[in-house]
Amino acid sequence: MNKYFRLIWTYLISRHRSKMEAFDECSTPFRCWPNDLDVLGHMNNGVYFSLQDLARTDYMIRIGALKPITDNGWYPVVTAERIRFKKSLKPFQKFEIRTKLSYWDDKCIYLIHTFVANGEAYAWGTIRTRFLKKAGGLVNPEELLQAIGKSTQAPPIPEFLKSWIESEEAHESLVQGKR
Repeated sequence: MNKYFRLIWTYLISRHRSKMEAFDECSTPFRCWPNDLDVLGHMNNGVYFSLQDLARTDYMIRIGALKPITDNGWYPVVTAERIRFKKSLKPFQKFEIRTKLSYWDDKCIYLIHTFVANGEAYAWGTIRTRFLKKAGGLVNPEELLQAIGKSTQAPPIPEFLKSWIESEEAHESLVQGKR
């Protein structure tokens, strides 16, 4: 996480923002600062991933998940992510990241991030994350959702997400030589 000031700001501000339910869309405001830019003068592609981390932190705080997660000695790790760009974010431009829980299976949680400026989607990311126990082992998403007092029935998997998961599994097999 190379955005420490923004991380501290997120922790401080998120606690005072409206509480949400797990399936609500979480809107986290940002601005594109000069240190976010690449040599072409628009937001660097790597910054999008860092800001998605912050948007997920805001989301976890606002749905009431941060305390149960830390109290249980759990922590999230991103296992796969992708992003699609439509338009460039420019210096000092205001935008928001809209975070939405999309689906979960027996190991992972899938979230969608949409970067929105002036009411238009500029980019969107898909994240697969899972939670691990500091003592060792995997936290089942249903166990996580029960700990935060949320519904444990997964929604139907969106077709695009199903295709992405299959693609990720095929790529993993290829890389590991399981062709």
